[in-house]
Amino acid sequence: MHRAHWLCTGIAGLMLAGCSSVDVISKKQMETESRLEQLLQSNVATGSQVADLTREVQEMKKALIGQAADLETLKSRQENLQKSLEAIPAQAPSSSAAPAAEPSAKIELVNAATKTDAENPQQEAYMKAFGIFSADRYPEAITAFTSFIAAYPDSEYAANAQYWIGECYYTQKDYRQALDAFKTVVEQHPKAKKVPDALLKVAFSQLSLNEPSAAKTTMQKLIDHYPKSPAAAKARERLSRL
Repeated sequence: MHRAHWLCTGIAGLMLAGCSSVDVISKKQMETESRLEQLLQSNVATGSQVADLTREVQEMKKALIGQAADLETLKSRQENLQKSLEAIPAQAPSSSAAPAAEPSAKIELVNAATKTDAENPQQEAYMKAFGIFSADRYPEAITAFTSFIAAYPDSEYAANAQYWIGECYYTQKDYRQALDAFKTVVEQHPKAKKVPDALLKVAFSQLSLNEPSAAKTTMQKLIDHYPKSPAAAKARERLSRL
C-alpha cells in the first residue's frame, strides 16, 4: 500500500516536472518568436529607410547630371565667344581717334568694322576661315587658313591664321603638326599679339609629345619675356605641377 502511494507520488512529481519543463520551453519559444518578430519589423523598417535613401541618392545624381550638363553648355558658349573675340586682332587707333574708354574686345570690333574697302577682302577671307574653325570642321579650317596666308602673307591677320592652324591640329591630337604650326607663329611673327599664346601651346604640345624638359624651357621663356600675359600665368600654374 505504501509502495503504491510512493509510486503514485513519484509519477505525479514527474508529471509536474514535465509540465514545468514544457512551460519553460513554451515560454522561451514565445520569447524567441517575439524577438524574431521584432527583428523582422526592424528589418522591414531598415529596408524602407534604405529604399528611401536610395531614391534620394538617385534624385541627387539626376540633379548633379543636370547641373553638369548646364555647366558644360555654359563652358562651350564661353569658349565659342572667346574664340570669336580672339579671331579679330587688335589694331592701333588712328591719331585723331579719341582715347579708348571701352574694353579692348569692343575696340577691336570697332576697328575691324571701320577698315577701308581695300582691306575688306582680307578680313572677309579671314573671318570665313575662322567661321569654318568655329564649326569644328578642322581639316577644312586648316585649308582655309593656309590659303589665306598664301594669298595675304603680309596681312595683320596672318599670325592669327597661323595660330588657329596650330589649334586645329592640337584639337585633333596631332601634336607634332601643332608644334610646328605654333613655332611658326613665334618665328615668323615675333611681334604678333598671339606669340605668348603660341609659346604656351608650343609647351603644351611638347608635353603631349613626352618632351617635359623642352616644355619647361619653353614655359620659362614665356614667363621671362611676357610675364604679365595670361599665357604666362597659365605657364606658371602648369610648371608648378611638373
